[in-house]
Amino acid sequence: MEIRQLKKEDYAGRKFTARYQTNGYYDICVCEGGFRMRYTPFASPEERAFDDVFFGEWLEAPVAFGAFEGETLLGYAEGSPESWNGRFRLSNICIFERSARGKGVGTMLLKALEEAAKASAARMFVLETQSCNVSAVGFYLHEGFTLIGLDTCCYSNRDIERREVRLELGWFPVPSDLKESE
Repeated sequence: MEIRQLKKEDYAGRKFTARYQTNGYYDICVCEGGFRMRYTPFASPEERAFDDVFFGEWLEAPVAFGAFEGETLLGYAEGSPESWNGRFRLSNICIFERSARGKGVGTMLLKALEEAAKASAARMFVLETQSCNVSAVGFYLHEGFTLIGLDTCCYSNRDIERREVRLELGWFPVPSDLKESE
């Protein structure tokens, strides 16, 4: 398998459907000092999906990487700097081939985007995912991201009912020369 940077002119606007199966969701609980996530299982597994495009027009200066087996695109990750706040946003990471999931493909794609984030001099790396995308939440937490925010009505006015709350996760690369007082 090989990780390659995707050319915007070859992929921009191409549609894809991201699919995942989940056995539960993370319930967001208010606790002293902030919030806590508590896993709650569904009665039976649920299939979730959403449609998107490569190189979304809303991204400021997107960069994307693909994981290829020969010429087959197994998955991809895309991100963009946010100049207004000095962050780098992971906008998409998707492993299209189910047989490639759980084999380190996502980690390799994430590492490629982390390098792009560092090259952009971003102060932090951020992303959003859904509280019901348990595999994604687990993956991001394992990779060092932490919960930095949430939105209980981002996707619809029934997000809490649907157990699909937007979670904002962040990774804080702190340069060694940054003083505590800054």
